[in-house]
Amino acid sequence: MNRGLIKSIYRTKSIENIDKKLKLLGDCNMTSITFLSLRILTCVILFIILMFSKINYFLIPLIIIVYYNLFYYVLITNKIQKRIKKLDNDALLFFSILTLTLESGKNLMNSLEITCYNVDNELSKEFKRSLLEVKYGRSLMEALKDMKYRIPSVTINNIILNITQTSVFGNSIISVMNNQIDYLRDKQVLDIKESINKIPNKVSIVSVIFIVPLILLIVLGPFIISLL
Repeated sequence: MNRGLIKSIYRTKSIENIDKKLKLLGDCNMTSITFLSLRILTCVILFIILMFSKINYFLIPLIIIVYYNLFYYVLITNKIQKRIKKLDNDALLFFSILTLTLESGKNLMNSLEITCYNVDNELSKEFKRSLLEVKYGRSLMEALKDMKYRIPSVTINNIILNITQTSVFGNSIISVMNNQIDYLRDKQVLDIKESINKIPNKVSIVSVIFIVPLILLIVLGPFIISLL
């Protein structure tokens, strides 16, 4: 669709908000205009298909609204949630190695370069991008501050904020990093406990859906056969 047409349909603030969300996806080649054009186009196609189907006309607007919101959830919200989990899982290893490198006497810039060289994960790629920006003339603090626009994880953004503030005010970055690592370990343990606590609920749902009907079929099977 034409960019001008999209801008006439959506407010500038809505388009900017989509742009911000797409940046949080990491390596995403889709622009806000492409996303919005694709959503409108697929809604129109779905509308035409439903019009020629046997579905009640009163249900068509409801189906379109559900699809419209589901499109955003699947392509943006769900992917951002998955990326947050991945980044949080990568954080403990990355920042642990970074802290060990800092303890060896290297400065922050060199420590980040060594850590990024030795760790290959999603979080490392974001730091590599920031280091590349530094090589093209930006300051390290500016590059790290801009990472928050590409990182959807609140936990990691808080750690980066602590690193930048510590560097600015001249506090002990090693002490700060050790505190952050302890926090990440505690958070990881709590996440594991939360996952374990959810298991009984999942088992109950599976039991209701599959096991209980099977038991009823076994118990009532002879009676049903006798009726037939």
